[in-house]
Amino acid sequence: MKKVKALLIIVAAVVAGIVILVGAVFLKARLEQKKMHPLVTSRLAENVYTIHDGIVNMYLVKDSDVYIAIDAGTDKIAVKEGLKQLKIDSSKVVSVLLTHTDFDHVAALSLFPKATLRFSKAEEQLINGSTTRSFGITHNKIDRTQYTLINDGETFTIGHLKVRTILTPGHTPGSMCYLINDRYLFVGDALSLKNDKVAPFNKFFNRDTDQAIQSISKIAGLSGVDYLFTAHYGYGNYNKAVKEWPKETSSK
Repeated sequence: MKKVKALLIIVAAVVAGIVILVGAVFLKARLEQKKMHPLVTSRLAENVYTIHDGIVNMYLVKDSDVYIAIDAGTDKIAVKEGLKQLKIDSSKVVSVLLTHTDFDHVAALSLFPKATLRFSKAEEQLINGSTTRSFGITHNKIDRTQYTLINDGETFTIGHLKVRTILTPGHTPGSMCYLINDRYLFVGDALSLKNDKVAPFNKFFNRDTDQAIQSISKIAGLSGVDYLFTAHYGYGNYNKAVKEWPKETSSK
């Protein structure tokens, strides 16, 4: 009986420790999320729209009468309502570009069953089981088995839209930014905007913040870009946002 009691005490202590740890992580995540300031669902610029989905924004870029989506939100119902508000038919979305595969960027993929799906080759490790995402125990999941993997520095067209890929690891190993028509830069969680200037994304959510900081320099030296769009911190004038950030000249 003494051994049983000792075992029960140990098990109870382990369970209590796990509960406390999970609670602390959840609380920290909530506190970090309160720092974020996503945009309301609206038209932002010529042919650029956003849907507010909880703490995150997904974006749509119009090409004639069809659209490409940048990410797919954290709540399918909220995204569906956002599309309705913008009067955009989900069947008109012909392609989805994922900046990365975290749960708050992929939830509404099933709304776009006919859309091609692309994300970086370096990101696939998070969904195929070879690399964990958080605390060494979780993997990312996407509601799609067919997709195209893309590499850093690729340029391709979707309809009349020119897309350039820029790999910016740090938040995740395969975080990817997309420069569309050389004017609109979509960065996902590669960085945040504070007082209209670029800053590192929340360290708590990053896999490697030092690497993420290096990646910001990679996209801070671009030329001809008009706007920079983030997933959690709104958008702003590109030149103003990156003006004070050290540039990686090879990205010009």
